[in-house]
Amino acid sequence: MLRFIVTYDYLCPFARNANEAVLSGLEGGKDWEVGFRPFSLNQVHVHEGDPAVWDRPPGDQGSGVLALQWGLAVRDEFPEAFGAVHRALFAARHDNGGDLRDPEVLETAVGGCGLDSAAVAEVVATGKPLDTLRNEHTYLTERWRVFGVPTFIIDDDAVFVRLMERDQVDELERMLGLVSWTGLNEFKRTTIPR
Repeated sequence: MLRFIVTYDYLCPFARNANEAVLSGLEGGKDWEVGFRPFSLNQVHVHEGDPAVWDRPPGDQGSGVLALQWGLAVRDEFPEAFGAVHRALFAARHDNGGDLRDPEVLETAVGGCGLDSAAVAEVVATGKPLDTLRNEHTYLTERWRVFGVPTFIIDDDAVFVRLMERDQVDELERMLGLVSWTGLNEFKRTTIPR
């Protein structure tokens, strides 16, 4: 069994590409144990001396923070629905152009997966998902120096990756095989052939 962590923020199309591939691999029976961990891109862009996104009023947290809370509420309280909701929250942003600060956008995404959006909103209102976001984001940055999404973590090795195509399980597996190859630090194309 391969155990790994994958980070995400619903704002990032590359996180979508990778997370969809992970979900499809799991749905296809891959022998993986995966920890889906939120990472706030809004927090990464906070200026030194400014309050952290989780210490700001809800309307001033940034465009991705509320969606991360909804995803965490589902992950932790309704885990059987997480895969579908995880996909739906990415789609709300990248397919539908929805504003992830808008509770109606999130309610529609969650409700479309057959989950009671009011129940998820109640969990978010407790503040627990925001605390989880703070704790998991902070741990990722302190433990592995994570700086973006998606980052894949296997044991002590963390690798930031940009998979160019959506939902490609074979490409994901190829990449996972390289995570522990510490002799390669950076491999970045100077142009993207399209």
